[in-house]
Amino acid sequence: MSTAKTRWLDPGQQADWRAYIVGTTLLMDTLDRELRQAHGISLGEYEILVRLSESPDRTLRMAQIAESMQHSRSRVTHTVSRMEKVGLVERTASPDDKRGVDATMTQAGWDLLVEAAHTHVTGVREHFVDLASATDFAALGRVMNAVSDQLVAENPAFEDIRPGH
Repeated sequence: MSTAKTRWLDPGQQADWRAYIVGTTLLMDTLDRELRQAHGISLGEYEILVRLSESPDRTLRMAQIAESMQHSRSRVTHTVSRMEKVGLVERTASPDDKRGVDATMTQAGWDLLVEAAHTHVTGVREHFVDLASATDFAALGRVMNAVSDQLVAENPAFEDIRPGH
């Protein structure tokens, strides 16, 4: 049993924390729904396509995808299998290590990403970015970078998922 004193949130902090949790959940659910309705893909599938599009030859090891998304390997394998069945990605043995598996975006995957990007970015703007002042949005970025810095310092394995670092 811990003897450390709990530093409870004051009512304002509690309200802000809950607003963050509810807002984040609703935002992610909305962005996912919009992509599913307009393009037949989930937000997770979209994120895989984005990561592949940013990689050399539009190819990544399956393990790298899982790490960058902070998903289990089995979850990524299941999602990529679904994407492979509809022709968005192909999986092959890694040329560097025959035990590893690479995922490569197909032309159909690229075409879908290009089309879906408009829906996604429009949703991010309408449901998030445009609701905050430039000052508030920059403050949010600073806070989330501080959170990331702290959590990466505690767990260096998280470093791989931080864009731009």
